[in-house]
Amino acid sequence: MSAADRIAWVRVSSCMLPLATPISDAKVLTGRQKPMTEIALLFAEIRSADGHQGLGFSYAKRAGGAAQFAHAKELAPVLIGEDPNDIARLWNKLVWAGASVGRSGLAVQAIAAFDVALYDLKARRAGLPLAKLLGAYRDSVACYDTSGGFLHTPLAQLLDNAAAARARGIGGIKLKVGQPDRLLDIRRVEAVRKRLGDDVPLMIDANQQWDRPTAQRMCRAFEDFGLVWIEEPLDAYDHEGHAALAARFDTPIATGEMLVSVAEHGELIRHRAADYLMPDAPRVGGITPFLKIAAQAEAAGLMLAPHFAMELHVHLAAAYPTETWVEHFDWLEPLFNERLQIADGRMRVPVRPGLGLSLSERARRLTREQAECGAQP
Repeated sequence: MSAADRIAWVRVSSCMLPLATPISDAKVLTGRQKPMTEIALLFAEIRSADGHQGLGFSYAKRAGGAAQFAHAKELAPVLIGEDPNDIARLWNKLVWAGASVGRSGLAVQAIAAFDVALYDLKARRAGLPLAKLLGAYRDSVACYDTSGGFLHTPLAQLLDNAAAARARGIGGIKLKVGQPDRLLDIRRVEAVRKRLGDDVPLMIDANQQWDRPTAQRMCRAFEDFGLVWIEEPLDAYDHEGHAALAARFDTPIATGEMLVSVAEHGELIRHRAADYLMPDAPRVGGITPFLKIAAQAEAAGLMLAPHFAMELHVHLAAAYPTETWVEHFDWLEPLFNERLQIADGRMRVPVRPGLGLSLSERARRLTREQAECGAQP
């Protein structure tokens, strides 16, 4: 690729992926949200004048998908004629182009799809998996299953799901908690621990639905279960409360998935509010801001467990210096032609260039809106 290469064409697509079963966690049982029935995906496809291409994506759950697409459609022309190598500069240019709607949340989630696509393009051009482009520390990452442990799942099915995930080669099992009946939470976790044994990594996730007194009682109740972590026991922005739990209990505290900027993660880190940091690259604005968060986490000595989007996060987790966890969800698999390989509790980093992904025919069929700018080379 010559130094004079430029972005020639950009397409953004809004895709709505229905879920096979309505999903319920503690936010549903407390009446704050309705069961989740679909996920909105924002795809960005970028091609350069020299014929190089990249694919990126962002997503929204329950709300915001249409707004992400609308903002991405506004911003896409800003990229035309730009050097695709200058990813950090282009991130800044995009965020300033939409500065009136802010530098976090939905505004940067639209930018995330472009940012990921530019990294994908650069890695493909180099003939390297994204993890190798960033500087991989390992060729596989520990993984855990979440999709089988939601609160709408009856206990018998929960046990079967956990056993099936282990049989597939997934390492850990995460269960949702935070029900109004706290004893029911304990019984479900106790039953899974008994079924799987003491050596299987087990995590729980309260999805921000406990107050401080309840969180203290529940963290104490779960202290003897040998959990890898207790996730989001409190509101995502209660850094002081999370820090108190992290300091008081042996079981690690995990949080961060709901934060939507580098600055918000910086505050969480400053308060020592987590043992495991759980940034979500699409939610914080893409790979560019994710790497800034990861650098802060490394300096603070924190462990890393990126949230959702395993197709992207397997690469980012492999580029973190210390051992990480990646969350296994099979929800997005129908949108791509490729599948991640899992064995012996670990997810393999794809060896294909870039993200190693291409959009499936189903993704095209589920597309509701598209917008293009520039001209295909």
